[in-house]
Amino acid sequence: MTGIDILKTIPLFSGLSDDQLKILSSIAVRLTFKRGDMIFHDGDKGDGIYIVETGKIKVFKLSLDGKEQILHIFGPGHTFGEVPVFQGKSFPASSMTLEPSDIIFLPRDRFVELITTTPALSMNMLADLSRRLRAFTIQIEALSLKEVPARLAAYILTLSKEQKNPVRVRLPISKAQLSNLIGTTPETISRMLKKMGDTGLILVQTKTIDILDKEGLIELSESGRLQ
Repeated sequence: MTGIDILKTIPLFSGLSDDQLKILSSIAVRLTFKRGDMIFHDGDKGDGIYIVETGKIKVFKLSLDGKEQILHIFGPGHTFGEVPVFQGKSFPASSMTLEPSDIIFLPRDRFVELITTTPALSMNMLADLSRRLRAFTIQIEALSLKEVPARLAAYILTLSKEQKNPVRVRLPISKAQLSNLIGTTPETISRMLKKMGDTGLILVQTKTIDILDKEGLIELSESGRLQ
C-alpha cells in the first residue's frame, strides 16, 4: 500500500484530492515502534501530528505519586498530538504503544503550511478537534459524576458504536487498562462485569462481550444503578 493509499483511509483526510494527498504523502514519515515504546513524553515539544497506521497506542498522564490515568486509547486511523501543533507548545500528556505499531508522522511546520493552502483539510481538522473535545468532555463528566457501573456501561456502548456492531464488542485493552481508563480497579471491573452478566445485560466471553439488553445497558449508563 502506497503512502497515498494509507492516507486515503484516514477520516481526517477525507475530501482531499489526489494531488493534495500526494503533497501530504511527501511530508509524511513512517515510524515503527515495538510494544511499550514511548512516542512522546509529557512536556516534549509539539513537533508534529501522529497518525496510527497499525497497532494501538495510549495517551496518558502521570500524577506526582506515579499513578497513571489513561486519557485516550487510539487504533488505526486515529490522529493524536494535534493541539500542541497549532499552539506551538509542548505535549500535555505522554504517549506509548500498547502493541507493535506503525505511526505516520507529519512535521509541524510543513503541515501547518499545507493547512493554510488547503481549506478542506482545515475544515476536517476543526471537525475532528470538535469531536475530540466533546468526547473528552463526556469522559471528564463520567469520571467526576457517574458511578463505576455507569462508566463501564457507557464504555461498552461506545465500543459498540466504534466497532459498528450492536450486539457484540471486543475489548481492545486489558482489564487493568480499562480500569485505568474509567478510574477504578481491575477487581471492580471483574465484579461489575459479573453483575451485569447476572442481570442479563451482557454475556462476557474472555475478550468478547455480547450485548443482550441494549436498552438496559443504556439505562445503566445514565442512572448508574445496577440491580
